[in-house]
Amino acid sequence: MLSIRTLLFLSIVNSARCVLKEIYCTISDSCACDFKPDIRGLEWDLYKNLYGQHLVQDIVSEEVAKFLKNKNPASPLVLSFHGSSGTGKTMVSTMLGRYLYGAAMDSPYVHQFVPTLHFPMRDKLKEYRIELKDWVEESLTECARSVFIFDEMEKMPPGLIDILAPYLGPDHVVFQTNYRKAIYIFISSTGEEVINKLAMEYRKAGREREEIKLVDLEEAISRSLYNSTTSGFYHSNIIMEKLIKRYVPFLPLSRRHVERCVHRELCQRGWCGRNDVVEAVGGDMLYTPAEGQYFSSTGCKAIPAKINLFL
Repeated sequence: MLSIRTLLFLSIVNSARCVLKEIYCTISDSCACDFKPDIRGLEWDLYKNLYGQHLVQDIVSEEVAKFLKNKNPASPLVLSFHGSSGTGKTMVSTMLGRYLYGAAMDSPYVHQFVPTLHFPMRDKLKEYRIELKDWVEESLTECARSVFIFDEMEKMPPGLIDILAPYLGPDHVVFQTNYRKAIYIFISSTGEEVINKLAMEYRKAGREREEIKLVDLEEAISRSLYNSTTSGFYHSNIIMEKLIKRYVPFLPLSRRHVERCVHRELCQRGWCGRNDVVEAVGGDMLYTPAEGQYFSSTGCKAIPAKINLFL
């Protein structure tokens, strides 16, 4: 049993460490100082503001929490988001930045890549591969806890993303850093057909969407990614080597989900009581299929512009 004197000594040492870290963080631009994960905040935001996405809520909160609890992970956390436009993919990636670094996309340690902006020329694939490799290595050397978000993967030049394969597995070493602490998020509409098809089958059978499980979709999404010629993962080693930890399906949204998005947006503008606008916008959205009107064609994406028409 530890003596009172030993316990007192350890308490003083821990307090001193905390004070020294506070002093260091006031005068230093440090990844370790900026990295302040708030898992409870992430979970609460997901359940409060992400509508109709039980799979996303469970998978993202569980995988991020489990990954961050491991002080020496065997490999980086690699998640791939899939689904139709307006279903919340970008929202969730922004949440991750906010609850890991408190600054969402403004953090210097959260890196976002958009193919049409960063890799627009298909004939420059070789140059882009070198640039992307250098960018990732430099970022990891500066901050082991770097977050990399690759948006619109369906527009990514095939063959480019495979340059990252060595960094996503357990074997590679990046100079002076533990590269296995990084998080990679891939965002794509590829796979939406298989996701929407299953959601439609459940809807027509009168089954609850919450009955849909990840196992029902994960393999089909993986095959769709690998075989789609319009996917940045077309015949990718990343898929073949099973380097993606979880394929995260975003289900199509029904009218009630859309109306919840409208209500949230109105509250942010100070118009919480405008139920007339909620109903008007919900009724003005396009839904598919024509005979059933089950799911919103654009999810919640067009809502801010629609609200302006009815206020």
